[in-house]
Amino acid sequence: MAKQSVEQIKAESRGLRGTIGAELANGDHFFSAAAEKILKFHGIYQQEDRDARKQDRTLDHHQFMLRTRLPGGQLTADQYIAHDDIAERYANGTLRITTRQTIQFHGVLKGELRDTVREINNALVTTLGACGDIVRNVVACPAPTADPQRRAVQDYALSLTDALFPRTNAYHQIWLDGEEIIDDHEIEDPLYKQTYLPRKFKIAIAYAGDNCVDVYTNDVGLVALFDADQQLTGFNLLAGGGMGMTHNNDATYARLADEIAFVTPDQVIAAVTGIVSIHRDFGDRENRKHARLKYILHERGVEWFRAELVQRIGFDLAPVKPMPPFTVHDHLGWHEQGDGRWYLGLHVENGRIVDRGAYRLRSGLRAVIEGFDLPVRLTAQQNILLTDIPPGDRPFIDALLDDYGVRRVEAISKARRNALACVALPTCGLAITEAERVFPHVIDQLETALEDLGIPATDITARMTGCPNGCARPYVAEIAFVGRSLDKYTIFLGGSPAGTRLARPFLDLVPLDQLVSVLYPVLAHYRDQRASGEAFGDFVARIGVDHLRALVPEVWRTAGAFGD
Repeated sequence: MAKQSVEQIKAESRGLRGTIGAELANGDHFFSAAAEKILKFHGIYQQEDRDARKQDRTLDHHQFMLRTRLPGGQLTADQYIAHDDIAERYANGTLRITTRQTIQFHGVLKGELRDTVREINNALVTTLGACGDIVRNVVACPAPTADPQRRAVQDYALSLTDALFPRTNAYHQIWLDGEEIIDDHEIEDPLYKQTYLPRKFKIAIAYAGDNCVDVYTNDVGLVALFDADQQLTGFNLLAGGGMGMTHNNDATYARLADEIAFVTPDQVIAAVTGIVSIHRDFGDRENRKHARLKYILHERGVEWFRAELVQRIGFDLAPVKPMPPFTVHDHLGWHEQGDGRWYLGLHVENGRIVDRGAYRLRSGLRAVIEGFDLPVRLTAQQNILLTDIPPGDRPFIDALLDDYGVRRVEAISKARRNALACVALPTCGLAITEAERVFPHVIDQLETALEDLGIPATDITARMTGCPNGCARPYVAEIAFVGRSLDKYTIFLGGSPAGTRLARPFLDLVPLDQLVSVLYPVLAHYRDQRASGEAFGDFVARIGVDHLRALVPEVWRTAGAFGD
């Protein structure tokens, strides 16, 4: 039997049903290849424990990752506690905050998938659409605010989610009812049609001046603009960003979004829906590596794209309005909300909420959230905000976190505070190298190097991924380590600290244990030659990677260097 293409599998899925229902009951520890593709639309990835498989290939090591869909990264206290309970009952005892403000569970077994999804649903949360060729979780600046105009901006994460949600009963029938009632499988989704999108689609919402969501790396970005009276006037609309690429394939590349137009608040839903439909109709359905919206923008151009969008939405688009320069706020530490209450941003290294020795982050978070009934917001930098805190509760919360050994941002270096890593090994099937498990040690080395150079407080952004697909948004970082082959990485340098410039390839095939040492002379040159207040990424862009490459040992200038 010939292997089915993903497009065939989607077309024959009967509204995202496929054979999932039948395969849940077949006794196997895994799903078929076709069912696995449809599972992703339900927020579920089939994986293996690659460490365990390496040790014993005679056993089955299949397990599953579930990702919940949390528009704008918002949860109630009860919903967070429900996630924590599920992690303990069905997963590996940890929660993983993603760079799209969601929570992932790892290590769920097939026989417990339905119970896991049901408990997630009981918390009024879903996994539907958290993965798959569809609009993914809509991210937004998570900082709590009493300003109704700014809250309205964050609410677009919810309204866009509702407008772009897949119209199928398959999720409830498979996971919640357990009975497939065929009442809509021949009804075409009004937006996604029968084959959904060519690839995934990501949306981010930012405030002008704060790029905490890396808005230019998304398929669609919305930048909220306000007038002199702080009234929301509308959004600058961006399109065509994306991080994923493939090593040794010049037809794939990271790309920042283009600035398309200015839209008023009442035009946002129609404009974004129109862009999704362009991706649906013009995206490459033959080559999935070439199927993102960014390739449409790059190859057809902004003017074509704007004209096509106007034709679909039925109204003219205004020119992009001026914006202030972006900075990035991570919203960590104590902050006033503007309504007499406070929020506390806590650093979560690489997004993994876990207890490790005396540092009992998972237990401490549960104790505080449950004990003080605190709503939660997740950030696109994999951190967590505890919100709506009365001023009188601050000292008690600080004391309780101290009891659990939870570090506050003041005790964390800026290099560690800014760091992001993807999950990678042992569970991600795409991972070439380690990322999450080794990056803390790489940051240790970076901290030591900066200390030795006399610049320990350098505000530098470093990111690591286990493959070139870019889940931790490495290509806008000032320093990026991208998995290349076993224990070797490509180093990229020179992204903007504001997330508005791509990094450039610097050295290739650098072993894990030499990543920081090979950069030491570059960091020393930065210390000695930087302009006043100049960020590392801006310094690299000004000096140029050719000049900096000449500073590293000759072995890297020959064996590990990129030509320009």
